[in-house]
Amino acid sequence: MDLPPIFPPLTVTDQMGRRVAVPFPPQRIVSLVPSQTELLFELGLGARVVGVTKFCIHPAEARKTATIIGGTKNFDFEKINTLKPDLILGNKEENYQAGIEQLAENYPVWLSDIATLPDALDMIRRVGLITGRKERADALAEEIDTSFRALPTPAASVAAAYFIWRKPYMVAASGTFIDDLLQRAGFRNVFGSLGRYPAVTPEQLAAAAPQQILLSSEPYPFSEKHIAEFQAICPTAEVRIVDGELFSWYGSRLQHSAAYLQGLPL
Repeated sequence: MDLPPIFPPLTVTDQMGRRVAVPFPPQRIVSLVPSQTELLFELGLGARVVGVTKFCIHPAEARKTATIIGGTKNFDFEKINTLKPDLILGNKEENYQAGIEQLAENYPVWLSDIATLPDALDMIRRVGLITGRKERADALAEEIDTSFRALPTPAASVAAAYFIWRKPYMVAASGTFIDDLLQRAGFRNVFGSLGRYPAVTPEQLAAAAPQQILLSSEPYPFSEKHIAEFQAICPTAEVRIVDGELFSWYGSRLQHSAAYLQGLPL
């Protein structure tokens, strides 16, 4: 098999503003983020992905061809050291600072920081650049951007609450990627005055009076059996399960998100 040409290291700035020197193109990549693992495979880099987390479920082959190095917040450093990565991809929110700092002492660690669709598109383009797949990544980002720009603008936004967890109830609020997609889909987040992923009480939910309650399929596996629970709190609201991956995965899965959002009844 012909190997790609090896060039001098590429020094880049990640989305946290950190300068990172990456061997170019990297040949042994560890991904600590499910969304970014799927992106790497979409860019044709599956053979170079040597390590993934146990949550990297897309594509299914990822956990079969690569070594599982723990979770997103509990890395198995011994396994990672054995893999000898020349690039580690992480994320500010999904990973933990102490673990990232420990890895960065020995390996190039590139971090994403994503709260909006433009952030996600920027990440896709930058990952393409540092892995030698710039043209393919640029085309993918443009395709996703075009699909979202084609979303119709609703006449009026619909008040909604988006739940990600149960016991305690937790919602996606302002400053999150989910909130950005909610707005693009025509929803107004009733907890938009709160930050990030706050816990809320049934009383707060009732007082917010959303027209729709969206129960995400992940990270908590909400299902049809939970609908009555929320319907009892907000009898007039429409309660339904939504695909959490299409609301929160900010890699190549975004190819399908705009069409999904457009199909959600307001």
